[in-house]
Amino acid sequence: MFNRIANLPKNNSFFLFGARGTGKTTIVKAVFSEESSVRVDLLEPDTYEKFLLDPGLLAAELRALPSTIERVVIDEVQKLPALLDVVHLIHEERKGQGSPLQFILTGSSARKLKKSGTNLLAGRAHLINLFPLVVEEIGDQVTIDSILEWGSLPEVCSLKDSIEKARYLRTYVQTYLKEEIWDEHVVRKLAPFRKFLEIAAQMNGQVINYSAIARDVSVEVSTVQSYFQILEDTLLAIPLEPFHESIRKRQTQRLKYYFFDLGVTRALTQSLTIPLQPKTYTYGKAFEHFIVAEIFRLQAYKELDYRLSYLRTKDDLEIDLIIERPGKKRALIEIKSTDLVRQDDAKVLNSIAPDIQNSEAFCFSLDPSRKQFGLVEAFHWQEGLAAIGL
Repeated sequence: MFNRIANLPKNNSFFLFGARGTGKTTIVKAVFSEESSVRVDLLEPDTYEKFLLDPGLLAAELRALPSTIERVVIDEVQKLPALLDVVHLIHEERKGQGSPLQFILTGSSARKLKKSGTNLLAGRAHLINLFPLVVEEIGDQVTIDSILEWGSLPEVCSLKDSIEKARYLRTYVQTYLKEEIWDEHVVRKLAPFRKFLEIAAQMNGQVINYSAIARDVSVEVSTVQSYFQILEDTLLAIPLEPFHESIRKRQTQRLKYYFFDLGVTRALTQSLTIPLQPKTYTYGKAFEHFIVAEIFRLQAYKELDYRLSYLRTKDDLEIDLIIERPGKKRALIEIKSTDLVRQDDAKVLNSIAPDIQNSEAFCFSLDPSRKQFGLVEAFHWQEGLAAIGL
């Protein structure tokens, strides 16, 4: 059992979105008493069919609940968006009666709900996203090398055997395609999307060339762009926009995407059987992926509204990560997987940092010793997270 840091409202209704396997049901059961809750699981075929044929039955059942029931949990609510009208109705009824019900609505994303025109309870429910585990939640149960190799989905972190981890991740990729993408009719044809997923995983953390991917997948550029939007909407990918002082100009340039989990990325690229060796290019890219994902998750849980981007100059110099922090200086971050940071590792940051207003520069690495190279403060990555407010 992992101690999750997501802060779930104790009284207010809320949506809890997250990819399959991130632990939505587990955290709800851990935080809220099952004795005072009733659960509606739309993954159960009989339950799904019953409310599909007559959503109004839910209202009748909720009105008949005993007074000891304080909340209603509806799992995978995106499968039947029409139920949200019922939830809204009962929510207002009970509120007017002075005995409000808390509704906890879980799902893979708000994409289908928004496309169906659902108002997400007119802002009466909070929206919370759940991600794979962050290091703070894992503790010392697994090593950083294990996270880089297998990712941090709760089930994977619970497994001890590498063969079982690989089996789970392969099954996860295959199951997710079927249950989330195809069954929910997110795409019309599964074959090109399956090919796109493999190519997108190979492009993980790289600047996206939509035209090149479109040629490889044999679809239109607009289709590839919509595919990436699906990954973002279903919480399968973390977007990293190009930094520019002008927000408008950022939108005309190419993004980077990092998949939501390192293990899933390796499963999609069919590299689970290839050991991840320190001091290699692949290990360095995995460490960069890990840092970006960790920062993205932590700032979301802490509701800090950090804005993440990257910078590549016309001379092909690059800053791995720029974080705009409300009320604070921009954090410019170079990510190095080395266990011994040297002057050269801070060279690019020292050359670019003076040109970026209101900023401070950091190098995050595996080096346990704190160092200063010109404008750049070098930290072990865990101390670095604390230094930028996480």
